[in-house]
Amino acid sequence: MGLNRPQKPGNGVSTRWVSFFCIASFFLGVLVVNRFWAISDPVKMNEEAISVQKHQRKEVHHIVNCDKASLECKDASVQAGDILSQVSQTHDVIMTLDKTISSLEMQLAAARAAKADSEEGSPMVTKSGIESLKERQKVFFVMGIITAFSSRKRRNSIRETWMPQGEELKRLEKEKGIIMRFVIGHSATPGGVLDRAIDAEEEQHKDFLHLNHIEGYHELSSKTQIYFSTAVAKWDADFYIKVDDDVHVNLGMVGSTLARHRSKPRVYIGCMKSGPVLAQKGVKYHEPEYWKFGEEGNKYFRHATGQIYAISKDLATYISVNRHILHRYANEDVSLGSWFIGLDVEHIDDRSLCCGSPPDCEWKTQAGNPCAASFDWSCSGICKSVERMEEVHQRCGEGDEAIWHTSF
Repeated sequence: MGLNRPQKPGNGVSTRWVSFFCIASFFLGVLVVNRFWAISDPVKMNEEAISVQKHQRKEVHHIVNCDKASLECKDASVQAGDILSQVSQTHDVIMTLDKTISSLEMQLAAARAAKADSEEGSPMVTKSGIESLKERQKVFFVMGIITAFSSRKRRNSIRETWMPQGEELKRLEKEKGIIMRFVIGHSATPGGVLDRAIDAEEEQHKDFLHLNHIEGYHELSSKTQIYFSTAVAKWDADFYIKVDDDVHVNLGMVGSTLARHRSKPRVYIGCMKSGPVLAQKGVKYHEPEYWKFGEEGNKYFRHATGQIYAISKDLATYISVNRHILHRYANEDVSLGSWFIGLDVEHIDDRSLCCGSPPDCEWKTQAGNPCAASFDWSCSGICKSVERMEEVHQRCGEGDEAIWHTSF
């Protein structure tokens, strides 16, 4: 029984091979893992690529901007300038349209008023309103120099200084559109000595505007009103000026002043003031209707001083149309100011229209800023104007040729 059994060959894998496969698998795993670590995430790579592209585009855009900066700035500046220019042009068009509409309305009212006067047989109107308006001469401004029968020497002092004469006066009308006339009415006895003296002076100088008005110091408000009505009927002007015959005027400066306001429909230009209402009888500039201005010691409303002022066409036409119902106060400048209360009027306070006589106006002339008008406040005109007008003209005048070299 002690026989040995023969051994069968084994079916398993050798231990050596198992060890070999384990080691090989380990190294293979290490290689694969390192491979994946070396390769970035595709999504991340795509984001980074996009980021880089954006950065490059920004840099390129920045470079382009740097290259074209000056051109773009210039373009932007030009565009801004164009916009401002368009705004300015639009404003000018609106102002012009407003002035045109206002002018047409006033012309229609003037035509109706003139026609009514014609039908009533008014001595001032002999033709229908429409015919009168059609025949009027178109000018820049009309300057009416208010004068009196006794003021011939004052008139001569003006003729010898700042007012052109003869052919020069005609040239002024033709080339510059400026009408200048001494404004006077008639005596209480028409055709008398005083009237004949004015007729003789007119024959010599041809520089009067005759009014259908009886002369008198206390009738200045009425005279001013009739002056504007008469001037409007005779000339189609942008502005109408009233000036006293003892004031020195530089025509070029006056024209330049008015030209700045030419596009405005209703302007009232002068040296604006607000003096006391004088209730005491017997004093100069006494106001009989002082009670209308409130308590004693009150001041007038703001108005232009009477030595010189200008009003635009629409305001002069307004006075002409409504002259029968406009109230006249004792003082002419107060009357004019009162007529514009309640109207849409631009009051322009221009101090160049009220410079003092030398040395005040002389200093300003030497500084390159000639005054438009000069007078002495203490005298309500140039003190002793007949004797001093030549002196004021020499020291404060803009030069006799200035008017011809001034463009309006």
